[in-house]
Amino acid sequence: MNMSRCAIDMHTASHLLAWFVVTLLSVYQPQTGLAQTNYERPVANAPQAEDIGDGYQVPLVQRTPPRSLAIHVLDIVLLVAGMAAIAWVVRRGRRRWVITVLTLASLAYFGFYRQGCICPIGATQNVAASLSDPTLAVPLVVLAFFLIPLLAALLVGRVFCGGVCPLGAIQDVVLLRPIQTPRTFDRFAGLIKYIYLGAAIWFAVQLAGQRDFIICRFDPFVGFFRLNGTAWILGFGALLLAIGTVVGRPYCRYLCPYGGLLAIISRFAIWPVKITPDEELDCGLCVDSCPFGAIENLRAVPSKCLACARCFAHCPRQQLSWGEIELVQLEDMVANAKTQGTPTGGGK
Repeated sequence: MNMSRCAIDMHTASHLLAWFVVTLLSVYQPQTGLAQTNYERPVANAPQAEDIGDGYQVPLVQRTPPRSLAIHVLDIVLLVAGMAAIAWVVRRGRRRWVITVLTLASLAYFGFYRQGCICPIGATQNVAASLSDPTLAVPLVVLAFFLIPLLAALLVGRVFCGGVCPLGAIQDVVLLRPIQTPRTFDRFAGLIKYIYLGAAIWFAVQLAGQRDFIICRFDPFVGFFRLNGTAWILGFGALLLAIGTVVGRPYCRYLCPYGGLLAIISRFAIWPVKITPDEELDCGLCVDSCPFGAIENLRAVPSKCLACARCFAHCPRQQLSWGEIELVQLEDMVANAKTQGTPTGGGK
């Protein structure tokens, strides 16, 4: 793949993403409650002093104060910057430690400081409820957190999962010795997140007025971020983290409803990671290094790839780049292998 062409494509992608964010911020209002709170209360029919008795008490009207605009802008800026940084790191290759730093920073800020809110996963039900009930308005910051990772997935894949999502970050922290799960198990267990996504949307539509969102209620990790939660939810989260020591991101791969949505969108990514098997030295290191089973038969599976850059870090030839795993010609690789005394294929 032509590297200058790749640079132009990534430059175009960054401009598209920046344009989308600027458009959202240009219409963003500090008031983040329901749409009705953006308008003054009607006073034409308000009771006059002569119309009410001496015992009348003016009802106490409580308004939810608008959250700081600055913190919401910071949230969006960090979201976009984090995804852009991950895309840049993966494209450059062999900088896995940078993604580790981004993962820890995301866990600290979006996880423990912001306590898992605002979250694109929960925003899925906000958007679904607003589509079914026009009286419910989605705050634009919530809409931004819902749409921006989807747009990024359409451009370059699941970079949000790569190190920005705090739920994925906490699972990455505990991952010690990942094992390769059977593909048959992955295939069937991976269907759960789509069932969960459908159920979450159905409940959001049916209970739109109550805003009772099962995704938020049964989130296994928010209890850790907020240092509270029911015993069984905390226990479920602890169980997932225990499994996550040997299975890469079990919640993201099998249960996350927003991850299911990103998986669908990333299938149509414009610049996904690709592998050209006829030009690759068949060492299998990229396959073995992926804890998510995202490389099958020496081909990347965009819907499973979480942009973690582990395959890039383990490539012995340092020939990986974003948009396509670009490798030198096979004869050059064979010549280099003979010179260095390394095997030219088959071994793992």
